[in-house]
Amino acid sequence: MASKKALIDGLNQDLANELGASILYLYQTSVATGWDGEELREFLAPEVTGEMTHAVFLAQKIAALGGMPTTLPKQHKSPKTVKEMLKYDLKLELEAIENYRLRAIQAEEAGEIGLKIKLEELLLDETGHAEQIQRILKGM
Repeated sequence: MASKKALIDGLNQDLANELGASILYLYQTSVATGWDGEELREFLAPEVTGEMTHAVFLAQKIAALGGMPTTLPKQHKSPKTVKEMLKYDLKLELEAIENYRLRAIQAEEAGEIGLKIKLEELLLDETGHAEQIQRILKGM
């Protein structure tokens, strides 16, 4: 049985990941070059705000559960080529999928059914992102 504290701690890890991803994607859209870079910018630009939308939801939920939302983003590597960036981004998306899957289980165990459903929606978003990145990488 997941405790509320364990759920809040996990949500804070997710929040740090979303904040870090926003910063990483902003960085990547700024430094990517060439045709591949143009495609990466087009793909990632909306993801910056998408990750921040996830972060806002998580921060509000943490506070609603009685926790204190983190303000510290997860620090990420800074791959140099577009292909390296995409491979790294795919790794992060797959990690997010697993984290949200576990968090949904914790939410259900803590009796937070609405949160469980929302976390499954975030998992669906991250799955879509991972599939898009996999398709892009296949074409490179």
